[in-house]
Amino acid sequence: MFQPSQHDVRRFFCDVAAKQQRGAPLEAIEVLAGGWIDEHPEYATDLADLEAALAASYTVEGGRTNPFLHLAMHLTVSEQVSIDQPRGIRQAVELLAARRGSLHQAHHEVMECLGEMIWESQRSGRPPDGLAYLDRVRQRATRD
Repeated sequence: MFQPSQHDVRRFFCDVAAKQQRGAPLEAIEVLAGGWIDEHPEYATDLADLEAALAASYTVEGGRTNPFLHLAMHLTVSEQVSIDQPRGIRQAVELLAARRGSLHQAHHEVMECLGEMIWESQRSGRPPDGLAYLDRVRQRATRD
């Protein structure tokens, strides 16, 4: 299983942003990442300076969203939907997007569920519970 370091993730997103700026060709995963970068123009400054990105610290106390974690979670959800893993996530995300009128908004809600699953796994020392995660997404998709 590929487990990129924090710096690998930051380099990847900064490189994609730089390629987009130059109009350079992108690989398939970079096209997907570039789409999410485009959805978040508020991260342009963070993505424009690789050295600052590598040195940056995003803490809860700092009150600022980590743009690299946020974009990585968008990619994670996109990948889960593309391969329908856990089985049923594609349908749940599509339903949520239809109900919210926005795939982007649906992703943000799914990312909250994903974050809860990861936090619970870390706290309990047990593997991530994909079924509980899927249930949370489905609950959001079926309520107003």
